[in-house]
Amino acid sequence: MWSFPIVRYEAVQEQVETCEESLHSLQEQVLISNQRFPQIQSQVANLTARLEPYQYLHDRGLYTALSIRLLGEELSQLETDITFVHSQLNNAQSKKLTKEVVKLHKDVQKMQTSDTVNMKTVKEKLRFLKNNVESCKSIPKHFRGQHKHCLKGLITNISDPVITKINPYDKNYISGSWGKQAQMDSEWDKETYWVQVLVSSHIYGNTFRLYQTYKDFMRSANHREVTFASSTTVSTSIEGPSAVLYGKGLYYHCYRSADICRYDLQTNDVKRVTLPGTGVGFNNKFPYCYYDCRANSDVDVEADETGLWALYATVGNHGNLVVSKLFWDNSSMTINVSQTWETRLFKKAASNAFMVCGVLYATRYVGDYKEEVFYAFDTATGKEDNSLSVPLEKVAKGVASLSYNPINRQIYMYNDGYLLAYQAYF
Repeated sequence: MWSFPIVRYEAVQEQVETCEESLHSLQEQVLISNQRFPQIQSQVANLTARLEPYQYLHDRGLYTALSIRLLGEELSQLETDITFVHSQLNNAQSKKLTKEVVKLHKDVQKMQTSDTVNMKTVKEKLRFLKNNVESCKSIPKHFRGQHKHCLKGLITNISDPVITKINPYDKNYISGSWGKQAQMDSEWDKETYWVQVLVSSHIYGNTFRLYQTYKDFMRSANHREVTFASSTTVSTSIEGPSAVLYGKGLYYHCYRSADICRYDLQTNDVKRVTLPGTGVGFNNKFPYCYYDCRANSDVDVEADETGLWALYATVGNHGNLVVSKLFWDNSSMTINVSQTWETRLFKKAASNAFMVCGVLYATRYVGDYKEEVFYAFDTATGKEDNSLSVPLEKVAKGVASLSYNPINRQIYMYNDGYLLAYQAYF
């Protein structure tokens, strides 16, 4: 009655076979995608975790351009992979994963373009401007008129040691500080010498010695033993080789803190002030190093023609040296911080430092018997000079402390148990 549509049947059969082949191919692709999906999920989770510390560093400007670029390239490849998988699966889970990868990639691109290109310059400019602002601040009344004692220019030469002697306690006490009373207009005896050694693990101490004359000091005779803390492990004991005798007060780094202490020789009272900055280093976080690190030399107190200074490093300044101006207020009987400058010198790249006329000088290890003044930072202008090369002879390898005395323009070194003094020339 009717003829079988053989031609149409064969065409439909061919289409079905083609569809079966396509379906089989798609099933294989979906199977592969399903197998790869957990791996990609794991990769995204891993990259997310890896990006978190970069975000932390990004917030503080500590990441490197190379690390971010490599992470961006890896994310680009992952984005290509997840796009392919999403085209095969096209479900809510693959869509969510695609969005996460795209967001991660955008975050990294933003960190690349806005920060590594612009922020480095902006941050450096900001540091420069901050230092300029600090330099423009008025000098506290306590220090006005004292700049007349400063000579023009930087230090040009340092003599051979004019004093060389073993500390009066014992040669085995390799860490400490010493010098001569450093306040130029002090009513206190300007000829007083002092020695402070760190007796507990070469890190902590609670006493120091006073000598009324140079002759007594050289003979280690007729000294006065002063105890400024009840033990070496209380809040008012000293941590690290950091002391300076300024007027009637011994200034030093307080035990396990970001504080500067002042012990009053007349009243025996101890006052303190906390140093400014984000993450002030103490307890051996940012010691002087260069060759060998000097244990717990994180905070250094210095004196010069303009007054008192604290030298230290902070996390906020990436471990670079920070200089803060200190002054003692007789009316309120408090230590205060008036100004702060941030330098670009990594503190662990210096073996020690001292101040002269508002200029920070840093030293580095040259050999067992020589140091070198290689860096200067002027707080008056905010300018730096890292091309200095002023030799400093020594008799032992390690330098525990360096300090300058503005009265006689001598530099005092505590050199692994030896006490050395030098004359500075400008």
